[in-house]
Amino acid sequence: MKHMFTDDEKRFMAYWEQNRDKQKKVFRQWLVGLPMGLVIVIPIVISYVTGWHKRAVMVAGSQFNPMVLIIALLAIVTFTAIFYKQHQWDQYDQKYRELKARESAGKNETGNNQA
Repeated sequence: MKHMFTDDEKRFMAYWEQNRDKQKKVFRQWLVGLPMGLVIVIPIVISYVTGWHKRAVMVAGSQFNPMVLIIALLAIVTFTAIFYKQHQWDQYDQKYRELKARESAGKNETGNNQA
């Protein structure tokens, strides 16, 4: 039985072969993942600025250090961005390896049938 690939699978394999190493770089993962990090940080900032929790506002107002908030927000953005893109890279690489295994199984099967 011959293993056929869909057009999407063929395009994905060609794309991943060309871009696999480029997308593995941490700076690129950080840069491309920034929007996902901001999705988490923006609600935190809005929550803090609006002061919806009065007790938290009182405690934060008496012991507020803006540098700590900035560092925490940057850490959250950075971790989320890199983690998200690394997870996505792992998923793509797993899909690529599965397709390559299917391709090689198809070649081995074809070779065994001819012998």
